[in-house]
Amino acid sequence: MGWWGKLLGGAFGFMLGGPLGALIGASFGHNFDRGMGRVASDFSPGAQERVQTVFFTTVFSVMGHLAKADGKVSKSEIDLARRIMQQFNLDDDRRKVAIHLFNQGKQADFPLEAVLQQFRQECQRRRNLMQMFVEILMHAAYADGEIHPGERQVLEQVRRVLGFSVQAFQHIEALVRNAQHFAGGEGGAAPRDVLREAYEVLGVEASATDAEVKKAYRRLMSQHHPDKLVSKGLPEEMIRLATEKSQEIRSAYDTVRKARGL
Repeated sequence: MGWWGKLLGGAFGFMLGGPLGALIGASFGHNFDRGMGRVASDFSPGAQERVQTVFFTTVFSVMGHLAKADGKVSKSEIDLARRIMQQFNLDDDRRKVAIHLFNQGKQADFPLEAVLQQFRQECQRRRNLMQMFVEILMHAAYADGEIHPGERQVLEQVRRVLGFSVQAFQHIEALVRNAQHFAGGEGGAAPRDVLREAYEVLGVEASATDAEVKKAYRRLMSQHHPDKLVSKGLPEEMIRLATEKSQEIRSAYDTVRKARGL
């Protein structure tokens, strides 16, 4: 049936509890008081379908909070949220829930700290999954071309609560900021310095050895492997995003590889 079908069967919000349970419950407009025995094993802590629902709920609610962090929600931020929903190939019902979660995140009393803490707990050391979550937020923050101070504060809170080092977080930002130039291969729209940005995507210096470059590339590809991410709890609807990110990383590596004559 999948995570969405189990949600429609009820009970998940009640079983999950906490701020995420409240968010998804409010978005569905009911109290999840049906089907407890039928879904108990599927939504036990750490279960894939539970994590998939947690990821979906956290992504769209925190994205709404981030969009409002600079005092207003811009048209570009709304457009980005819509594009992400299109990338996820959400049907009408899923899209309505995603929009409701986005709007809940915009509220002044949105419990960001508690949501992030519960998200980390539910992910249970699924580091690659949390990284994909951060990458989506980074894309949202760059929707209007720059990250505003209020958005920086939200992202810093995300970094701290999810336990990313400053260096790791900076690499994720560089990956998001520059990888879009490599969409479609061969550098996309020709950024200012293709080779420099390719190194930033890979997270290595230009002085790195060939072996270090290859190792960084393989690590990133493993982190963004769609099947691995889905097995760890990435909703299957979001597999296209992971696939596109893998293609961008591969294009950046090809730029470095050709420059080195590998």
